[in-house]
Amino acid sequence: MSLKNDIDEFKSTFLPQIPGQLRNTMDKAQQALKDSRIAERALAAGNDAVDFTLPNARGEQVSSEALRQQGPIVVSFYRGGWCPYCSLELKALQSVNAEIEALGARLVAISPQVPDESLSTAEKNRLEFEVLSDVDSKVADQYGLTFSLDEDLRPVYKNWGADVAVVNDDPDCKLPLPATYVISQDGKIVHSFVEEDYTERLEPDEILDSLRNLRRD
Repeated sequence: MSLKNDIDEFKSTFLPQIPGQLRNTMDKAQQALKDSRIAERALAAGNDAVDFTLPNARGEQVSSEALRQQGPIVVSFYRGGWCPYCSLELKALQSVNAEIEALGARLVAISPQVPDESLSTAEKNRLEFEVLSDVDSKVADQYGLTFSLDEDLRPVYKNWGADVAVVNDDPDCKLPLPATYVISQDGKIVHSFVEEDYTERLEPDEILDSLRNLRRD
């Protein structure tokens, strides 16, 4: 089953449970984000990637430049382990992690969560790739991905168990757009996916195809 099918199946059961007024609030915030056209200003295929050094779930510093010395890297920006769509994506990425590594690449996932929350995400989803903490969203900012969660949604998310200000240690509640980048060994972005709609994610098969194309070049 594809990641899209998994997401569609989740939406078919989750969305009908949301009360109409709350659904309108969510839809309004989503439309405002789309109207901002932030995705059009984000880094994209053909651009130089921004290198970074961030702590992983164990507090160790991970350098993208060091990873690129070994081969291409795949960088996935996600909102947080509290986001069900992110959890589905992380599990889908885990399912192809061995294939990514067999193609000579390394996968890292980045969120604005503090390291303890990243550790919980990694353990909950049994992730075998690096899960990095971009507290204050400094790296996501450099990729042009960040926005502040709509103020009307903050208490809603908190009520659902996702106090974004706390898990990110950020009162501005900055989040990244869902984004995935395939970055060549020389630091060029060769494939990109950036989406204002947080329910949309890149299919893992597209990542594998991009890496195979890199090997053929």
